[in-house]
Amino acid sequence: MDKQQNKFGNWLKTSITARMLMIGFLIIILLIPLTYIESLIRERSERQKSVVNEINQKWGNEVLLYGPILKVPYKTYTEKLLTNSETQKVTKETISHTNYAYFFPEELAIKSEINPEIKKRGIYKTSVYKSDMNISGFFTKPNFTNLEVEDKDVLWEKSTIIIKTSNLKGINNQVEISLNSNYYAFVPKYEEQIKNNLINNNKTLHKLETSYLQKEDITLNNKQNFSIELTISGSQQFNIIPIGKQTTLNVKSNWKTANFIGEFLPFNSDKITEDGFDAKWKILHINRPFSQEYIKYLPNLNEFAFGVNFKIPIDEYQKSERSAKYGFLVIALTFLIFFLIQSISKINIHPFQYLMIGLALTMFYTLLISISEHSNFFNAYLIASISVIVLITLYSKSILKTFKFPLFIGVSLVALYSFIFVIIQLESYALLVGSLGLFAILSAIMYASRKIEWSY
Repeated sequence: MDKQQNKFGNWLKTSITARMLMIGFLIIILLIPLTYIESLIRERSERQKSVVNEINQKWGNEVLLYGPILKVPYKTYTEKLLTNSETQKVTKETISHTNYAYFFPEELAIKSEINPEIKKRGIYKTSVYKSDMNISGFFTKPNFTNLEVEDKDVLWEKSTIIIKTSNLKGINNQVEISLNSNYYAFVPKYEEQIKNNLINNNKTLHKLETSYLQKEDITLNNKQNFSIELTISGSQQFNIIPIGKQTTLNVKSNWKTANFIGEFLPFNSDKITEDGFDAKWKILHINRPFSQEYIKYLPNLNEFAFGVNFKIPIDEYQKSERSAKYGFLVIALTFLIFFLIQSISKINIHPFQYLMIGLALTMFYTLLISISEHSNFFNAYLIASISVIVLITLYSKSILKTFKFPLFIGVSLVALYSFIFVIIQLESYALLVGSLGLFAILSAIMYASRKIEWSY
C-alpha cells in the first residue's frame, strides 16, 4: 500500500499529464470569481445609469419637439333608420359627428442655441442644458376638398394649434404663439397625457394646446405666419420631427463632442471645431415618408426625429466588461507559460502557487473597474496591468529562483495585456487582429513545446 501511495505521489509531482489536469481544474475554479467580477461590472454600470436618469429627471429629460400643428374640427353625417314600434313607420335620423383634421406647416424654421454643462453626483456625471429656441414659419389655409367636406361643416372657430414634447417639466417660460399678430397661450392637456401614460409611459409625448383661434387667423389669408419663443431645460439629446413641408434647423453650441443622430444629418456635419459647432439641416417634403395632413388621428412620427446628442461618452464599463470576457484567455495563457517553464526547467511549482497567480490575474479586473470610475479607461488599464504584472513577476522570482524566467514572464504579460487592450479599442478590425494575435501565440507555444519530453 505504501509503495502504491508513493508511486501515486511521485506521479502527481513528475507527470506532465497530472500537471495539465491540475492546471485545467484551477482554471475552471477561477472562472467562478471571473463570473462575479462580470456581475459587479454590470451592477456598477446599472448604478451609473440610474444616477444619471435621476439627475436628468430632476433637471429635465431629453427634448423631442413635435409641432406646431394646426388642428381643425369638422362635421360628418350619418343616417340612421328608426322604426316606430306602434305605427311601424320608418324614419331617417341624421347624426352628426365631430372629427379632427391635422395640418402641418408649409414652412418650419427652428433656431436654437444650446450650451450644455456637466452635472455630477458622486463619481457619476451627465450633460444638461438650457435651450433658447425660436420657432417660426407659416401655415397655408387648410383645404378640405380632398376630404369632401363643405366649408359650412368646418368648425373654424374651434380650431387650435398643438405642440407635443417629451419634456413638459423642462419648459421655463409661458409658451405663446404669435399667429398673424394675435397671441395664443398654450396650456397642457393633462387628461390626454394621463391616458397616454397608461398606454406607454416611456414613449409618451406630452401635449400643449392653445385656446380656440379666431377664424380670420386661419381663413382670411392663404398664408398664416407664426412665431414661438421657447426656453427649455433638457439633458443628453435635442431632437425635432421635420413636419414642415420645408423644415430647417439651426443648432449652435460650444459642445466639442457632439454626435448628430436620427434620420437626417446636417449638410455641414464636418464643421465641429474646438469652439463647438453651428449645425444646419434642411429637410424637404420629398425627403420624408409621411404626409402633410392627417384626419381623425395624429400619427406617431418619433422614428423620424433627428438632432444632436450631447451625452458624455462614458464607455469605461463597456470596455471593462469586454476586457473581463478575455479573463479566461489571460489566465489560461499565463498558466501555460508557467507550465512550459516548469516542464522545460524541471522546477516544481505547487498548485497553491498556481492558485495565487490566478487570483492575482482576477484582481486585475477589480482594480480596473474601481480605478476607471475615478479616471479614464487608459489610465485605469495602465495602473491595473502594471500592478498585476509587477506582483506576478516578483512572486515568480521567489518560485523560479532565477532572473531569466521571471523576466520572460513579465515581458509575456506585458505583451498579453497590450494585445487585449488593442483588441478592446478596435471595432471593425477586432476580429482580424485577435485572430492574427492568437495564431502568433499558438505558433510560439508550439515552438516552445518542442523541448518538452512528453514521455513521462
